Amino acid sequence: MKLLRLIAAVLSALVLMTAVPALAQRSPAAAPTGSAAESRDLPAPAAAPTGAVEVAPLGSSDSAIGNISVVHMFMGADWIVKTVMLILLVASLWSWTIIFNKWLALGTLRRRAAKFEKSFWSGQSLDELYQQFSGRADHPMAAVFVSALREWRRAFEGGTPLVVLAPGIKDRIDKAMSVTIMREADGLERSLGFLATVGSTAPFIGLFGTVWGIMNSFSAIAARHDTTLAVVAPGIAEALFATAMGLLAAIPAVIFYNRFVNEIGRYNTRLDAFADEFSAILSRQLDEKVR
Repeated sequence: MKLLRLIAAVLSALVLMTAVPALAQRSPAAAPTGSAAESRDLPAPAAAPTGAVEVAPLGSSDSAIGNISVVHMFMGADWIVKTVMLILLVASLWSWTIIFNKWLALGTLRRRAAKFEKSFWSGQSLDELYQQFSGRADHPMAAVFVSALREWRRAFEGGTPLVVLAPGIKDRIDKAMSVTIMREADGLERSLGFLATVGSTAPFIGLFGTVWGIMNSFSAIAARHDTTLAVVAPGIAEALFATAMGLLAAIPAVIFYNRFVNEIGRYNTRLDAFADEFSAILSRQLDEKVR
């Protein structure tokens, strides 16, 4: 503690030693008195203007800038920039269509899978479930169940199989469920490639429109020999609007693509877990029947 106090005292002394000369240098000089002071403080009167004075109307240079709107920017853009904007608009609308459809489809699949698992583990017989879903396997989990039980029934069409045939029956059941899971997963991932394409290419398409629009703006400046804001602003705004549309199309596509990929991955894991559990049940029943 004594050492800390000593250090603090030394630092305080150093601060005072550096502050005192600075304050001395900043001391105000003597104020001028007399006529010299008065003549220095009073500015000389300016000459009165003669003739008519032209006054520019307030906001005249900002009127062209203030009239810039989305429709105005689109109509005033070059045909290449218009094409870029239309492509991005169509891509954005189609992306939102896919997003809403996929959102509703995944929500429906989750509800149907929960309802099916509740019926499956409620003690209801497998034959009753097969009769119920064999004609309308309207979700992947039911399709996996139907494919496995269909292969199971084929194995018993000629009577109880021999013990030596049991491993082959189990392998065929597992493969039937694996093929069904892959087919259903491919259906779930349909249209996600478009979202990935929009998310990765839309910013570059918008950037192309921006570069082209800025080139046109510079050409207009060179032709008119005028660099005022009223001349430059509309062209720059049209060019930047293309980039804004590209980002507007890409950001939702990337966000929902990642979300849907994660949800489909979790659903596929759920299907794999159900297939493993159902395979164990059928394997156990097969071992009991072939004894």
